[in-house]
Amino acid sequence: MKRKKKKGSILKSIRDSRILLLMLAPAVVYVVIFHYIPMFGAVLAFKDFNYVDGILRSPWNGLQNFQYLILSRKLWPLTRNTLLYNLAFIVFGVIFQVTFAILLSEITGKWFKKISQTLMFMPYFISWVVVVAIVQSLFGYETGILNHILARFGVEGINIYANTGVWPYLLIGFRIWKDTGYGSIVYLASITSIDSSLYEAADVDGASFFQKVFHITLPSIKPTIIIMVLLSVGQIFRGDFGLFYQLVGSNANVLEVADIIDLFVYRSLLTSGDVGMSAAAGLYQSVLCFVTVVFCNWVIKKIDPEYTLF
Repeated sequence: MKRKKKKGSILKSIRDSRILLLMLAPAVVYVVIFHYIPMFGAVLAFKDFNYVDGILRSPWNGLQNFQYLILSRKLWPLTRNTLLYNLAFIVFGVIFQVTFAILLSEITGKWFKKISQTLMFMPYFISWVVVVAIVQSLFGYETGILNHILARFGVEGINIYANTGVWPYLLIGFRIWKDTGYGSIVYLASITSIDSSLYEAADVDGASFFQKVFHITLPSIKPTIIIMVLLSVGQIFRGDFGLFYQLVGSNANVLEVADIIDLFVYRSLLTSGDVGMSAAAGLYQSVLCFVTVVFCNWVIKKIDPEYTLF
């Protein structure tokens, strides 16, 4: 009887929530098709793949696909670059997104606030192809605005594609510029949910703007910041392929400081057509991401268990 009752309660819950489950169905189908089913392809990392035999019948070759990454002597530089760039994206991304969310929440003018949000949100929809055109227009050696200004003052032009030192700043700057508006929406929603009586009490006590930010706003949105950082950490060993491919491409001068795992795998796949090596690099990235998420979640659990993902 208990089992029937339990089964009946589950069916009743499904029936009562059928509209919500129906709304959730497209997202579930998307995740299953594009995230879970492709996991089967991880076996290619341990196979000598050929198109005649397919995934299942291709012969096993152990760890030979991983040897290519190690023997190329690029595994550590690629991993280091991918990690450091993503760390910079996460740290500066959170700082700028939270800052702009706080500033937007302080704007009282209705129309000015809407215009500001729209202008901040627009870069997110700009393709990296368009961003390359912007880079060329600003910093191009022959046609760039910057070099035209320098020429007016008799200063020699700057060729950014021959100056590797500026590229880390350019890549981080354009990534922050593109993602700040979109990322600040989550923090803005979290800020608007803060009890307004806390700010009213702070105003009565004579608290300044910065005192309210550091003692009310930031502590209140702390759980949101931690969750967003943990979600970002899950992709910390996966580079933004669109950003690096469009801005860097195969420029040998820039690759010294801007080559990442995804870009290296793409170039190798084009030149050698080795699918197994590409799968090995993807599995390598996935394992590193998984270990990083588990480690960060463990650290947060030791500090404050309420903010963990699992």
